Amino acid sequence: MLIAHSIAELRHHLAGFNDHSFVPTMGNLHEGHLALVRQAKPMADVTVASIFVNRLQFLPHEDFDTYPRTWDSDCAKLEAAGCDIVFAPSEQDLYPEPQTFKVQPPAELADILEGHFRPGFFVGVCTVVMKLFACVQPHVAVFGKKDYQQLMIVRRMVQQFALPIEIVASDTCRADDGLALSSRNGYLSAAERLEAGQLSKALQAMASAVRAGATDLDALEAQAMQTLSARGWKPDYLTVRRQSDLQAPTPGAALVVLGAAKLGSTRLIDNLEV
Repeated sequence: MLIAHSIAELRHHLAGFNDHSFVPTMGNLHEGHLALVRQAKPMADVTVASIFVNRLQFLPHEDFDTYPRTWDSDCAKLEAAGCDIVFAPSEQDLYPEPQTFKVQPPAELADILEGHFRPGFFVGVCTVVMKLFACVQPHVAVFGKKDYQQLMIVRRMVQQFALPIEIVASDTCRADDGLALSSRNGYLSAAERLEAGQLSKALQAMASAVRAGATDLDALEAQAMQTLSARGWKPDYLTVRRQSDLQAPTPGAALVVLGAAKLGSTRLIDNLEV
């Protein structure tokens, strides 16, 4: 496995390959990330994973400085998963000057749900993904469904900019109790980890109710919020939306239930397609 710490090194390593598959990450890797790499591997003749903690998508009070950096472990896991090239640029290399050109996603998709509670988050995501795409020039990129809104926004960005990249969605990897795998799960205490599976259980209950024909979605959402709150969570949202654009459900539309809630000091997100 080759390692590139600069854009020039990356382009040198990619020379001679025709098809590039790509998995962008912020490191602190878990089985969910590795599943993306394994899915990307047969899709091209070289597979690149990036490790870059992107300052642009963190709010001032969030955990940029304390976000776990686990370089040696990450590289070992990526090599075992079949990754060919790790692209791990420094901030100075990826942002050699202040990034004043930014990608602004549409408010109707980016300022709801996660974007409502984390203003500007998706500007940071889209800007770094666009820049990483320019560096790697992949033909296919694999993103996890756990970050459902991010997946929708990246897919729309690629479509509107006519980028020659296929965006592939990978199913969420879960622990035995249903908890979606996330780098931030490491922040949970032992007691919180035992409780954390309740978020996916709440979403499963909502999804089952929708499949069974529930029509009062406001009441369904309120009940789910109340259930988690009673267990000591601080939910931001548990909601039913259209899969296509994350707007309110309409008859016949494919739906997804999404949730975000804080358990102790750790904020967890999850979703289930209905």
